[in-house]
Amino acid sequence: MFEPVELPYWALLLILGFAAVTFASHFLFPSVRWFFRRRMERAVARLNTRLQRPIEPFKIMRREDQVTRLIYDPQVMEAVRNHARDEGVPPNVAFEKARSYAREIVPGFSTATYFGFAIKLAQRLSQGLYRVRLGGADSPELAQIDSHASVVFVMNHRSNMDYVLITWLASKHSALSYAVGEWARVWPLKALIRAMGAYFIRRRYSSPLYRAVLARYVQMSIQQGTTQAIFPEGGLSLTGAVGPAKKGLLHYIVRGFSIYEGPDVVFVPVALNYDRVLEDRVLISAGLKGIRRFPVRVRVVLGFTLRIIWQKLLGRFTPFGFAAVCYGKPLSLRAFMTEAPDASTESLAEALMERIRSAVPILPVPLAAAALARCGGSASNVELARASAQLRATLDERRAWMHLLPEASDDALEAGLDALALRGIIRRTGDRIETLPGEEDVLGFYAASTLQRCDSPHGIAQTNKPGLDEPEKIAT
Repeated sequence: MFEPVELPYWALLLILGFAAVTFASHFLFPSVRWFFRRRMERAVARLNTRLQRPIEPFKIMRREDQVTRLIYDPQVMEAVRNHARDEGVPPNVAFEKARSYAREIVPGFSTATYFGFAIKLAQRLSQGLYRVRLGGADSPELAQIDSHASVVFVMNHRSNMDYVLITWLASKHSALSYAVGEWARVWPLKALIRAMGAYFIRRRYSSPLYRAVLARYVQMSIQQGTTQAIFPEGGLSLTGAVGPAKKGLLHYIVRGFSIYEGPDVVFVPVALNYDRVLEDRVLISAGLKGIRRFPVRVRVVLGFTLRIIWQKLLGRFTPFGFAAVCYGKPLSLRAFMTEAPDASTESLAEALMERIRSAVPILPVPLAAAALARCGGSASNVELARASAQLRATLDERRAWMHLLPEASDDALEAGLDALALRGIIRRTGDRIETLPGEEDVLGFYAASTLQRCDSPHGIAQTNKPGLDEPEKIAT
């Protein structure tokens, strides 16, 4: 028993290797995970003292635990049985398919990534590219939202900068969980976005089983109080106007609320607008072609980024004008369903989109583009000033958010025209201003957000709105 045994050198190494792996997996790794888990929980506890809506335990649950909880949910298990029956496959095959969907959807939230890296990066990018303005953040309606209610930010989708801007501006309220399309499932974005708490959605090639898994994840996260952020339009606006809602996620939320007796769900409309949308010509081209796929040319993106960095190093970079975010009037799902018990998801979506349209901020470039569009794309300075004044009078009557220059009204128009001229969209010839050939669609793209606010019904009146030319609040 105690006699020496001769072993080949490679066998000894193999035994020692297996022993080391066993020790690490059973003793070392659990201890290390426990150590970092305790540190994370203490960090989250400190962070929650600063947030208006604390991070719920569901959001920081281990990803594998969330996946297990999701796939063993009774409704998901029923969908698994239905899938096995309809497709004629063994139940274990259907179950593994559901598991793969759950692993694809469930994020792996990291407080260090979100609050230590993403927020700072989002702030630097936002303030580095734009002059950021915020409206409606101090409204009484937002302050009066029940602290136990689940909050869902519903936003129009103007640019991929929306993610960056909202992540930063909402960081004082809570950590947002985004619904992100398939475009972001590429390295290295996939890991970063998942660590920020976002979950991926298949907008194509989905199946009833996939939709059942997605619906239960959305419902479970809402029921656990995770603050959500969704773009009801389902994609970037190709026209510049706020489009109709796609009701998939809203339907999941309403259906989950109907069968779950718990805290209220409060939708907070958020409207964004820009003096310059970084992807404007790509979106316009896609709209003219009637497609929804935007091929990303890495060379173009890299060249654009390097050009901005070089201009900043030389001190020659000029910000792209204003970027503004405005909060609309919140909508309680419980109150909505109580007042209209027979209301459909469609009516809820229409009410939310109308509130988003009513909160869209008016900026110098969209205002100047709208005034020129009203004049047929060509006008004298006097005609353009008159059209701009008429638009502003209508917008003021409808209590639209005005993020314009605090000086005379003509300064905002001139700032917008200068930005359009700098990009080669319009041309000044003496006393006349005209749209350059081939740039009509770009002018219409920027005019749409202002004209939609003027031409639509009065919508939801904004409360606690500042004066016409006051820039409300500078985001810092």
